[in-house]
Amino acid sequence: MKNLLSILLLVLVSSTVQAQLKTTPICPELNVDLLEGNVNGIEPDFSSVEIKKVLPCASSEDPATAACGEKVNYATKDIYFFTTRAYIEIREKFKGKLSLPMMGAARSSLFKWLGYPKIKDINWDAFTTKYGILVLHYNKSGKVNLIQMSKKNTDTLTLCE
Repeated sequence: MKNLLSILLLVLVSSTVQAQLKTTPICPELNVDLLEGNVNGIEPDFSSVEIKKVLPCASSEDPATAACGEKVNYATKDIYFFTTRAYIEIREKFKGKLSLPMMGAARSSLFKWLGYPKIKDINWDAFTTKYGILVLHYNKSGKVNLIQMSKKNTDTLTLCE
């Protein structure tokens, strides 16, 4: 009798509990090719849907109504895809691999990889690449602390402030 009562109680409890397991998407290692202009094959002009197919672990997504347009955020990796403005932004605490060790590199050491910049400013340089443009921003010590890649050129690129 005890066994029958235990089984009935177990069936009753299990039928009322309807928890659903949810998987956490695993983010592959991020590989940025600065000379080809892509992250794991994702190019700056990809849509948010295309980006999330390759990297399903987005931390958030800002809709197209946001001030900077649609953006897919990978805050834990410190990389951001501005889909409306068609550029990729890699910030100082980026977690992944860069094809060239530019993050933290001295401004004076970049010529060997990129040549002369097309536009030079006090805080940033814009380099013409085969895919478009590479913008490097510098901290007060003259070291790279922000990288932006776009298929656009210096006349059509609009960055988010």
